[in-house]
Amino acid sequence: MARQSGSLRTYVLTRLVLVIPMVWILLTMVFVLMRVAPGDPVTASLGGRLSPADLAARREALGLDRPLLVQYVDYLRDVLTFNFGRTITDNRPIREIIVDNGGATLELSIAALIVAVGIGLPFGLIAGRYRDRVVDVVLRLFGIITYAAPVFFVGLLLQLVVSQRLGLLPSSGQASAIVQATVPTKTHILALDALISGDSYALWDVIKHLILPAVTLGLLVCGVFIRLVRVNVAQTLQGDYIEAARARGIGERKVVVQHAFRNALVPVITVMGLQAALLLGGAVLTENTFNWPGLGSQLIAYLNGRDYAAVQGIITVFALAVVVISLLIDFVNALVDPRVRY
Repeated sequence: MARQSGSLRTYVLTRLVLVIPMVWILLTMVFVLMRVAPGDPVTASLGGRLSPADLAARREALGLDRPLLVQYVDYLRDVLTFNFGRTITDNRPIREIIVDNGGATLELSIAALIVAVGIGLPFGLIAGRYRDRVVDVVLRLFGIITYAAPVFFVGLLLQLVVSQRLGLLPSSGQASAIVQATVPTKTHILALDALISGDSYALWDVIKHLILPAVTLGLLVCGVFIRLVRVNVAQTLQGDYIEAARARGIGERKVVVQHAFRNALVPVITVMGLQAALLLGGAVLTENTFNWPGLGSQLIAYLNGRDYAAVQGIITVFALAVVVISLLIDFVNALVDPRVRY
């Protein structure tokens, strides 16, 4: 027992040490890419609206008049203190944007992951159980189509069919105007705020607005789970211990669900962390399609306004979120499967 806990402790410490250069590389890439664009960021976003003196003052306030190496060191130091700077266009603290709009992105991402897992796991199990049969071919084709289809196209299609033609669900927004105005903001996650306040009407309204964007984003990821679970279930069903279980008279359903499917879940946990980047990337287009007030829609707005300081801050947050999620998934995976510790 002490040896197992020691190996887990070593694994956790090793992953924590390895994440330091990974974060440094990510932050460096973000910093460099934001400065590769030609021209001055302040002039690009505010040129024509401010006088040359005001532009120079704004550039000085943002530190863009200092040497590039000094800007880089300041950028790393600020990120370590969770200071992501201020926007150029409206001089708003980027940390405030993250707090106000990050909850909506988190709400959408969690709901989309639930949809992806809820569709991907059972479909993958069925496809693996009936490998190379008609149902397997159909489910594999479904997974390929959902993964390859553009997110904005799927979103527009669902809006057209479900909202416009059938009138079943709202087509845009996080909630109705009256709900957003009356629900007290405590966590900046509207569904959780409605639940905390005990307002069932507001909670149902938020859920109705959440379904279409969550399904749109969840379909993007579910194809990965279908393929992964299918392959692992099919391989597990060919194992010797599965044959031994069948020989002992254990029912086929119990063999598939309790033996093959349980072992197939181990790599799925790892892939969940890897799909965090795909979810956040898809959230940008999904939020823009459904007018969802998250960080993705803010990123698009600041990109259109050529506010590179805001874009740098939001992308930095996305990068750090992917690293943290991947790290947490690694820890969970080490607890579930002791083999990864060695």
